[in-house]
Amino acid sequence: QVQLVESGGGSVQAGGSLKLTCTASGGAFSSCGLGWYRQAPGKERELVSSISPHGTTTYADFVKGRFTISRDIAKNTLYLQMSSLKPEDTAMYYCALGRNGGRWKPPLVEREYNYWGQGTQVTVSS
Repeated sequence: QVQLVESGGGSVQAGGSLKLTCTASGGAFSSCGLGWYRQAPGKERELVSSISPHGTTTYADFVKGRFTISRDIAKNTLYLQMSSLKPEDTAMYYCALGRNGGRWKPPLVEREYNYWGQGTQVTVSS
């Protein structure tokens, strides 16, 4: 059974950095697309960043230049390096995996993802 476990969340002051990690288990994921979503209280879940099996990345406009997504295929691990954090980045961050995407196209919408983690909380204070 596929499991995704996020870690690395926490509380940080504005301008600070955090690195989120998502570890996948229960299968081989080198051919899968991966993504990070977030959901703030009272708001819909939104895509932060995603990466294709061959490393193509995409970022939401609100994180471009501040966040970096990466993956270690050998370790079945996905990362999100977050820098210059803002209070509006406060949210629960979720890792997601999609099995059926293309090699070069990162998954962009929720229906492309088959599995989700439980989330890790990020809180940014001003």
